[in-house]
Amino acid sequence: MQKLKNYVCGSWIEGEGIQGTLLNPATGEELAHVSTAGIDFEAALSFAREHGGPALRAMTFAERGALLKSMASVIHEHREELIAIGVKNAGNTRGDAKFDIDGSFGTLARYASIGKKLGDTRFWLDGEAQDMGQSSRMQGRHVFVPRKGVAVLINAYNFPAWGMMEKAACAILAGVPVLAKPATLTCMMAERIVEIIIEAGIMPKGTFSLISGSAGDLLDHLGFQDCVAFTGSAQTGSMMRSHPRVLAKGVRIGVEADSLNCAILGADVDVDSETYDLFVRDVVTDITQKAGQKCTAIRRVLVPKEKLANLKERLASELSRIKMGVPDTEGVRMGPLSGPKQLLEAREKLDQLLTCTERVIGDPDDFVALGDPEKVGAFMPSIVLEAKDADAADKVHKIEVFGPVTTLIPFDGSAKEAARIAGLGEGGLVATFYSDDRAFAAELIEEIGPFQGRLVWGSKRSAGAAPSPGTVFPDFIHGGPGRAGDGEELGGMRGVAFYCQRLAIQGYGPLIDRVFKV
Repeated sequence: MQKLKNYVCGSWIEGEGIQGTLLNPATGEELAHVSTAGIDFEAALSFAREHGGPALRAMTFAERGALLKSMASVIHEHREELIAIGVKNAGNTRGDAKFDIDGSFGTLARYASIGKKLGDTRFWLDGEAQDMGQSSRMQGRHVFVPRKGVAVLINAYNFPAWGMMEKAACAILAGVPVLAKPATLTCMMAERIVEIIIEAGIMPKGTFSLISGSAGDLLDHLGFQDCVAFTGSAQTGSMMRSHPRVLAKGVRIGVEADSLNCAILGADVDVDSETYDLFVRDVVTDITQKAGQKCTAIRRVLVPKEKLANLKERLASELSRIKMGVPDTEGVRMGPLSGPKQLLEAREKLDQLLTCTERVIGDPDDFVALGDPEKVGAFMPSIVLEAKDADAADKVHKIEVFGPVTTLIPFDGSAKEAARIAGLGEGGLVATFYSDDRAFAAELIEEIGPFQGRLVWGSKRSAGAAPSPGTVFPDFIHGGPGRAGDGEELGGMRGVAFYCQRLAIQGYGPLIDRVFKV
């Protein structure tokens, strides 16, 4: 059986023994073993700092962007091979695997273009120079410089390709070497991508490292110049923030956590309109895409009371057309959860939600998974719950079922009430509202804005071209307040800033300008 390797200190290393086994979540087949036992994590970080850091900092933004462009190209060249890995190890349908892989090289390509635009400079100026006092000879300005540490990227199991590369693109463009730690559960994809990049000879030694298995005592060796970018549960993110080494050294840490994202239907939307069709399409997509295993998935659906009955009928009809089963089985459009443990956790949290909601669509104990007659796969059918009262169903705003589950919540149709209910989730990555009423939209944006990292407005104007609200774009921030982690990934250069030090330089203006090639 294949044993995945780790890439540290410029070499591929197998860990000692077996610490974990990767499975095909649709069939239960064992695919690979992993281990990091015996790896010196302190040495791995030191190698990246001493070799990878200087190599990247010596490059201009344009040269770093060229690295990203080459990475995007080789991932694209191996697209079909990587899709097959996603189907096998992550239980993805072909469409879901493409969503992950295309997002990875698309993000790299976008940051490559940003690097090209920044051009022949190694520093990023933040604003204009300002005079100090009465003389224009003395000036001050802000500049971003790369930190002299390592970007430790800890990624979730649901997006092994995209999740890794959206962080790596920002760090490498900033001039900071990367040590990626994908979730072990689905790390076959990440390991193969790094192997492809290393084989292509794209990255200088020490600029890209990979840990396929357990992180061991990695965090114990972080320094004050290192950065940690984490994607995962709010609970794990909180534990990482309070790690003794992180606190003692003031390690910079960014968290992108789970959130109870919502979709809001405006009272003005007619059930026979394009806007309503867009609303239904997006809810169905977010229930079923990646089997609901997306941090941006719609978990709460706020619908005016008078439209609730129609929505239940539409969702039941649309969801019945989406067949679940082993991904390579003909007709299947939704695969399993990523593993038996994930299924068990989803079932347990569903049971908790059912103490304050009613199940209106789907049955976790009565379903058909095509290609799995023995019922060995980690399958969960699409399930829609209904909360009779937003405040009485308190668990709906606290517990996330990381699977194909969403809850309908009736409300009075007002923008203020919609924002209040959304705020019960204490911070979200994205909220989407559907309305053609500009007054409603203006009020909702103002009321709900502080609770969200991103807000998507669906209307008849965008119905023909709007992507799913769960789609993350490199030019716009991916993060959110409170429960969502309070981080800001991507967002163009905003994501790059996380890996840099903002420095105020004060002195003789013309000399400063010459140093920074103004």
